[in-house]
Amino acid sequence: MSAVVPTKRTHVLIAADRLPTRVGLRLALEPEARCTEAADAESAVDAAVRDRPDVCLLGLDPSGQGLRAVHEIVSRVPSAAVILLTHKLDEEEFMAAVRAGASGYLTQSLDPTRLPHVVRGALRGEPAVPRRFVSRLLDELRMRERRRSVVLAGRGRIALTAREWQVADLLVRSASTSEIATELGVAPVTVRRHVGSVERKLGVSTRAEVVELLTAEADVATPA
Repeated sequence: MSAVVPTKRTHVLIAADRLPTRVGLRLALEPEARCTEAADAESAVDAAVRDRPDVCLLGLDPSGQGLRAVHEIVSRVPSAAVILLTHKLDEEEFMAAVRAGASGYLTQSLDPTRLPHVVRGALRGEPAVPRRFVSRLLDELRMRERRRSVVLAGRGRIALTAREWQVADLLVRSASTSEIATELGVAPVTVRRHVGSVERKLGVSTRAEVVELLTAEADVATPA
């Protein structure tokens, strides 16, 4: 009789600032998954970098450190699927999570029996997205494919990176440096660096001029 080879259990990092939330998530996943826990964003990032989990469930306040934790983990542990769990679903918060690199965005009141299915789906590369936000996600993906360069009258084609487009779009929406940093889950100094790069590429010296060009003169075009 051949020996039975044990199956490697999925490693899930559970990060939430409330103990009952962590316990509830762990009970919903064990024993199918091996779970470790973190109590805040900083320890979540440290644990993800150290332990290289397969999936990270972040029940952290997106308006605080949650989005930054998503960005840090995605940047430093690209093999991990990161799912942000929120108290209340919000479309703009959802888009901020997607831009930060999250593989999913769900409410913390999710039926516990669904959680193992969500984790298995994340391992297969399936996004964990509320049905009502699917169309918004598709619109974002189409825009990301389309908006690779801008054609300015008399200046030709000017290429911006995907991140520079995100920053430029938020400038057009009158977002401040701190608001852009929160939306994208990055530090304010990073935002200022991207703004400076956009200004240089467009040949202007102020944010107001960036907004004016992109709202009045620019025609979005597909890459040549």
